[in-house]
Amino acid sequence: MKRLFSIGTALTLFAGTAFGAGYQLNLQGLRQLGMGGSGTAWPWDASTIFYNPGGLARLDGIQASVSGLMIIPTVQFAQASTGNVYTTQSQQFYPFNVYVGGPVMKGSKLAVGVGVYTPFGSGLTWDNNWAGKYFIQSIYLQSIFIQPTASYRINDIVSVGAGFIYAFGNLEVKQAIPVSNENGVDGQADLKGNANGTGYNLGVQLKASDKLQFGLTYRSQVNMKVKSGNANFNVPSSVASSFPNTNFTSQLPLPQVASVGVGYKPIKKLTLQLDINFIGWSAYDSLKFDFSKQTAELKNQHAPRLYQNTVAFRLGGNYDFSKKFSAMAGAAYDPTPVHDGFVSPELPDADRIVLTCGVAYSPIRKLTVMAALEYTTTAKRNSIYNDGNLSLDGQYQTKALTPGLGINYNF
Repeated sequence: MKRLFSIGTALTLFAGTAFGAGYQLNLQGLRQLGMGGSGTAWPWDASTIFYNPGGLARLDGIQASVSGLMIIPTVQFAQASTGNVYTTQSQQFYPFNVYVGGPVMKGSKLAVGVGVYTPFGSGLTWDNNWAGKYFIQSIYLQSIFIQPTASYRINDIVSVGAGFIYAFGNLEVKQAIPVSNENGVDGQADLKGNANGTGYNLGVQLKASDKLQFGLTYRSQVNMKVKSGNANFNVPSSVASSFPNTNFTSQLPLPQVASVGVGYKPIKKLTLQLDINFIGWSAYDSLKFDFSKQTAELKNQHAPRLYQNTVAFRLGGNYDFSKKFSAMAGAAYDPTPVHDGFVSPELPDADRIVLTCGVAYSPIRKLTVMAALEYTTTAKRNSIYNDGNLSLDGQYQTKALTPGLGINYNF
């Protein structure tokens, strides 16, 4: 029987998948999504609770925004040593966003609101017998943030805001274990965990003029703590004592993000936006999993990850064809935080190019219906991943299509 290299890998990916750029979702507002994910400077609607809490006091009144999206990801792997090509199974994931907020009364400088949104999530499922089955077969991640927020308009130029974040989520990982029963079927590890953590979101919004606005925001790191995850193993009875079902604890850091943004109207009907995001991925420098039960084959896992900080750029525009109809377009460049040597099949991350578009229509004065579409592709990235017992060499490429629908209502 081979040593338990595969379980160590599984636990590494269990946390690693939570933190790759591909699992950071920039989908928190449909109009902003249509403009490349930019939205720090210009408070379009109640989704400014996420993009810049300082902008909430700029809204004309109480608003509600609701959106739902569908992520359709695909990863392709071309194995160098065999020439075989593997593609993940077709899947869909459904992030959502809900915001309600605005000034406490007409003309008030104080605004309050709450947002419920999904900033990290998605997953992958490979065929059970693909070349990397001992590293990963499937993975799923979902996180939900709840953010009560207050904002204050200091004067006609400056408004500030702050929100408290309570985060919770769940993860599940499955992988094959290189121990087989009498029918030649591999064993399997199934790891599940619920996590929670807290953080905050700060913002300053500057309205230099009706044509020019600026924004500064800081979203803190959120340490997602897994206090009692479940590790279950389906293995032959002859080796069951080496793979006891047990609990584990861990801590998963979701990165801090500082953003600067500018919005400008070169003409009355056109608004252009630029966001620069500074993302603190370096918080994920190592991974630790501690088990309630340990054996010679199942030990606590401490593995380096050494992610690097990144800077992402988001650019977009909104054009008002009329009072009822507008269209958006945008693009983004989001570099990977993953160093060479750490690119693994559960997280085949690479530099990302994002293209977006959207439309907004107001059938009645207070209601706006929006639709947006995001297309993401990564550069092809070669990798030789070796955990000390097995290696997997080849080239990865990830693509994803994300349509979304939403409404905004002004009370």
